[in-house]
Amino acid sequence: MTSWAEIERLVEARAGGRCEYCRMHQSLQGATFHVEHVVPKSRGGDSTPDNLAWACPGCNLRKSDRVEAADPTDGNLAPLFNPRTDVRSDHFRWKGFRVEPLTAVARATVAALDLNHARRIRIRQAEATFGLFPP
Repeated sequence: MTSWAEIERLVEARAGGRCEYCRMHQSLQGATFHVEHVVPKSRGGDSTPDNLAWACPGCNLRKSDRVEAADPTDGNLAPLFNPRTDVRSDHFRWKGFRVEPLTAVARATVAALDLNHARRIRIRQAEATFGLFPP
């Protein structure tokens, strides 16, 4: 049987030490990143690596138990970005230090997780100084 510590190491390594939502690198953060359930256990998700993501505290707390959020363009519900099944480049691109959403999934995710908050942009600028941005 695989221990939780082994699963946590696998999830962190697979993510390259970056939040799988905002792409922030863990090395410049004062907080510990979390193993996050992409589909929350409260919604039937399991704790296998195929349903786990590495997430910074901000993304993990904002995502909470959600799997969808309103697309700010039209108000319709759209699924949140799933780092296990979605291809990041299909949904997002970088425009300077901002995340530019390309799809309803991305718009809902950027809005729900506040991926372009001023603090996140400052962190990306600092990451660039250390060669950590763009990811």
